[in-house]
Formats: sequence, structure tokens, C-alpha cells
Amino acid sequence: MLKIKLLLFASGIMGTLLAGTCLELPAQRLGSDDALEFKQGERILFLGGSLFENELKNGYLEYAISSRWPDKDLTFRNLGWTGDNVFAEARSTFTSPPTPYQQLFQQIRSTHPDRVLIAYGGVESQKGEAGLDAFVNGLGVLIDSVDALGAQTILLSTIPVKHAGSSENTITQNENLKLYADAISSMAAKRKKRYIDLYTPLAGNTDDIYLDNGIHLNDAGYYFLAQVIEQSFGWPPRASKVTVNTAKSTATASGPAKIISSDGDHVVFSIEEPVLPLPVPDSGKPVVQASVSVQINGLADGYYTLTEEGRQLVTASAADWATGMVLDHGISQEQAAEIGGYIVKKNELFFEQYRPLNRTYILGFRSYEQGRHKQGLEDLDLIIAWLEGQINLHRKPVIKTYELSQLNKTNR
Repeated sequence: MLKIKLLLFASGIMGTLLAGTCLELPAQRLGSDDALEFKQGERILFLGGSLFENELKNGYLEYAISSRWPDKDLTFRNLGWTGDNVFAEARSTFTSPPTPYQQLFQQIRSTHPDRVLIAYGGVESQKGEAGLDAFVNGLGVLIDSVDALGAQTILLSTIPVKHAGSSENTITQNENLKLYADAISSMAAKRKKRYIDLYTPLAGNTDDIYLDNGIHLNDAGYYFLAQVIEQSFGWPPRASKVTVNTAKSTATASGPAKIISSDGDHVVFSIEEPVLPLPVPDSGKPVVQASVSVQINGLADGYYTLTEEGRQLVTASAADWATGMVLDHGISQEQAAEIGGYIVKKNELFFEQYRPLNRTYILGFRSYEQGRHKQGLEDLDLIIAWLEGQINLHRKPVIKTYELSQLNKTNR
């Protein structure tokens, strides 16, 4: 059945597979000597526990990195495994060998990574100070092993919990998580690795960013986390703020906008953002720092409608336009959502490929029963490659034309 579905889907995408190359664009200026810059063709691996496995549901972290470099064909793989630790104990199978640790490195090597983002310590922190030395030693061995592959490691801290049973237990758990975060930071300094502090910004966020269990992040949490990682990489906020001033006889614009024509309160302008916004979160409330916003000053009292390529986007008062409107829909937001969908689907297929539900029967010691399906899993590479091509093709913002017009009194 898997092969049949694969062939039906593949037959419709072969023609576009060869077109899945990225347009050549100038690298985005990041504004910091310490900013992390990715190179053409790099392969990025997410490695850790539930922080990365749960990220598969929305793909914000991959999107945040990928969309920053529309001129680079980057490849991403997510090996997050809920409950895992630096000893790979959660990856055990009925087949031995490989041992869980051997299996982990078979998985790592199969991705051919250039950079590995490592996020461990959450599970290990439950042992408190008593388990710290073992964790540090295990993390060191893991880093050495990744370094031996020629890949660069980036270490992420643990994240705090919102609640873990009683108030007393929550406090104790967060103290332990902070202890392990500090140990990871020290390891990064000692090994001269880039370190991302997730604990501090998440602990300071008072929004609703956790699931009901109080331990794992929800959609809003990963939306925020993507911005934290972007900032940690030395990248400026991805916001594209456009300001149009209509007070003068000829309107002027700042930001990634150009005036096409102006006649009093009727203004036509274009926008080409340097980078796409983050996909609109489930809450439907994108933040200014990760979105496109338009501010229009000098308008006479009244209500004005902004259209994008002839399609109405938003109607607001002159006072609201002077304050600024964050666009939560439109071509850029649709483009971002489309890319996000490709990312999530691609990651679902890779997850199915390297962690099939009936792994023991297809790849393990009982493969004599269903080992014939192994080829079907390998054939998923075709669809994954096509999806990656679509991601690369659609990451460049396009030029859009906007028109602001005052509503007639009878239409208010």
C-alpha cells in the first residue's frame, strides 16, 4: 500500500522535481560580526529530546533558519526523540546490536550533517545535582563524536517548566533545569561552541506558551522560541516595517517600500521584504517583530482601505493607520504558510522513514516477515526531495503593489 501511494504521488511531481533549485540571491546582511551565516548546501540536524520532536508539528525553527537564507539550498533533518538523553536510552530497540547509542550514531551519520543543534538535559535534570557529572561526561562524548564527523555543534540550554505537580516540585525542577543549563553553557565556553540560552527568555515570558502539562511548549511557545534562536544567532528581527507619509504634496516611504503614485489620500506603493515573516501562529496574532507592518501618517480623518494586488486586506481609521497595522494575512503570509506546510509534510515523511511504527518487522530482527517494505521507506526520499525543492523555490519574497484609498462616506 505504501508503494502504491508513493507511485501515485510521485507520478504527479516528477516534472517539477528537476525545477526544485533555488534562485541565486545576494546573502542577507545580518548586521553583526558574530552573526551565524550558513553556507550553500549545508545540512542542519536537530538532535535532542521532546523539544525537537514536538517541533515537528509546526516547523517554526526550520522555517526561521531556512527563510533567512533564500539564496542557500539548506537541508534539515529532525532526530528529536521524546524522553531521550545524551546516552540515547530512549532509542532502544529489540535488536542488539545495535545498542541505543550505536543506533543514534547510525541515524546521525545517515543525515551527513554540517551543523548539529543539540538540545539535551531536560530528562537528565530529573536526577538533580547527583546526575550532573554523568550528564556532562555524556554530553562531552556526544560532542566529540559529532566533531569527529566534521560537523559543527551548537548547544541549546534546557527550558524551564511552567508547573510540575506541586509548587515545591516545580521550584525544585526549575532549579535543576537551570543547573543543567549552566553546565551546558560552561561546556560550550570550554569547547568554544555556540550556545543558545533558551532558559532565560522562556522563564521571563508570561504569555501562554506551554501545553496543559506545563512542561512542553505549545504553538505560541515555538513561535516565540524561533525568535529567540534567531536573536541568539545574531540576526536582526525579521520585521518589515513600512512607513508612508502623505502629509506632503508627494508621498514618501521608508523601509522596503517605494511610492508608485500619490494623489492626496490616495497612495499606491510597492513592498519587497528582505525576508518573509514568520507564519501566522494558531492564535492568529503575529507579533510586530516577526511580521510585516504598515504605518501611514498624514491622513485626513476618515477610514481607509488597503488593497494588495487588487485584493482588500484591511480597513482602518486614519488614527489606526498612524499607529501602524500588523498584516496577519496577504501574499507574504500565504507564502510563509505554504512553506511551513511543506516543512511539516517533509518532516512527517522523514519521521515515518527513520522511525516506522513496525520497525522491528521491517528493519529489525523480524525483517524476514515484512522486510519487503524497506524499499518503500527508501522510496520516500523522492517525495522528500520534491518537498525540499518546493521550500527552496518559494522562500524569496515577491514584490507586491498596495493601494490605499479613502472610503466614501456612504460606505463607512
